[in-house]
Amino acid sequence: MRRVTIERNTKETQIRLALDLDGSGQRTIATPLPFFDHMLDTVGRHGLYDLEIAAAGDVEVDAHHTVEDVGICLGQAFRQALGERRGITRFGDATIPMDETLATAAVDFGGRAAFVYQAEMLKGRWVGGFDAELAREFFGGFASAALCNLHLTVRYGENAHHIIEALFKAFARATRAAVQVDPRVVGVPSTKGTLTA
Repeated sequence: MRRVTIERNTKETQIRLALDLDGSGQRTIATPLPFFDHMLDTVGRHGLYDLEIAAAGDVEVDAHHTVEDVGICLGQAFRQALGERRGITRFGDATIPMDETLATAAVDFGGRAAFVYQAEMLKGRWVGGFDAELAREFFGGFASAALCNLHLTVRYGENAHHIIEALFKAFARATRAAVQVDPRVVGVPSTKGTLTA
């Protein structure tokens, strides 16, 4: 079973996260940031992950810690749930349109962390009470904790809500493709024979 629970408690955040990679998209999301809840809900729905997240944090200071730490916890959950990564597809990509926006995500669960983020048009923008630049912190935290390569590119777009949502949907669909078990893959999909060492 590729199902794990992660807990992270610091002076800045308190997070409990449960993930089932082979779920049906059931979600229970509760953070102090409504727009972020909407984005996390999107990950579960379009990744077909069963996802439970309860997060509290020092949002009176800034939402940065909460958003980044949830990304780190989700990355840790993926890393643990994938185990030795035997039989997985390993690579995934998705390009998602959302109205005037087009965004692409590409991922490799190859055991090394690398993160590329091309969404310059989000600098200095807000969606409701959510700082749009925090999306970068979420995805960067995920990539570092999951030990994956994650490349996110906004090809074009104008509305900040659409841009962020397209990124989260592309991320969900790309990771969903990469974590799928392919019965044709024997052992670990690497010429090194390992994706965890």
